[in-house]
Amino acid sequence: MRLPLEIFTAFMSLVWLGLMTVNIAGLKSKKENKAYDKSYAPKVLIILPCKGADLTLDSNIKSLKSQDYQNFMLIGVVDNDQDSAVQLLKDNMVDYIISKKICEDCSGKVRAISTALETYTCYDVYVIADSDVEAKKDWLSKLVMPLSDPAIGISTTFPLFKPKAGFWSKVKMVWGFVGDGMMESTLTRFGWGGSLAFRKDLLVGKAYDNFKHSISDDIAITTASKRKGLKINSVKERVAVINSDDDFKRFWEWSNRQTALSISGNGKVLYYGIVVYVSGILLLASAIIMSLLISYAYLLFLIPFVIGIAKTYKRAGNNASADLWFIYILTNFVYLANLITASRMKTITWRGNRYSIKDYLR
Repeated sequence: MRLPLEIFTAFMSLVWLGLMTVNIAGLKSKKENKAYDKSYAPKVLIILPCKGADLTLDSNIKSLKSQDYQNFMLIGVVDNDQDSAVQLLKDNMVDYIISKKICEDCSGKVRAISTALETYTCYDVYVIADSDVEAKKDWLSKLVMPLSDPAIGISTTFPLFKPKAGFWSKVKMVWGFVGDGMMESTLTRFGWGGSLAFRKDLLVGKAYDNFKHSISDDIAITTASKRKGLKINSVKERVAVINSDDDFKRFWEWSNRQTALSISGNGKVLYYGIVVYVSGILLLASAIIMSLLISYAYLLFLIPFVIGIAKTYKRAGNNASADLWFIYILTNFVYLANLITASRMKTITWRGNRYSIKDYLR
């Protein structure tokens, strides 16, 4: 029995080392402090696709209108005049246009963005803002300034999913922190479509044609940037917030959809994710069981989780609560369940519409 135990301990030690390396790398991640051209002030169009009234849509619109950047216009895009978002756009004196049927196989959001791009062609930089995003006053200036560097194709920032209700809105916040971790490294960084800026010459020719036939706007734009050999800038400051009152049903639908889209963008996400989360869960269980049955020394296997919990509380900031340690542990199981569920999904439901993703999974 001793040899199998030693082999298992050696294997778990390798898993421990891998998780420690990832956590320490995240703690030591250096900020890219490149000095961008502060005089860069291109003409900017903020595209705000709307469908229905989000939880804090009124304050979201107000936050987008009141940016400290001078040279910009905010335009809403809706499917029709009967959309419940229209009245709030009017109340805030924001112009809006009706989305055109530009493509058959794209998502409603891609159709809305394409409509705006083809309607307003005289802007230097285009910014996509999700209607559930509440932005700080310096959101636009921080997002646009890095585009003064021609080597950067996309400038983006990941939001805080701010809990406004019960337990599952907190789970959504912690679940979203995986996005923060991905933004820390240039290897895993991506353009998040809820807060994303790009120069007008990014989506031209074949890149724009590919975009118009996409389900996911952010995957298509990220792909266009990478194919041109351009970098992705991530704004480090927390300048975007999504106020969330999710219950379990809405969270589960949202998290599975996000995972399915991630897998459709890169099939390696599924296999890498399963390896990481199965190994992590096995390490957690081993630390608890082996410390109780064999030696307290096995509690050292818990160090990566302690570091992860500490990072979770730091990222939550003023939204931290006593139960975040438990939610952090729980999300490891949730992520794994999302990966398994999403890998079997053939369609997703998004803003009331159903889309087939079988042609995008690879």
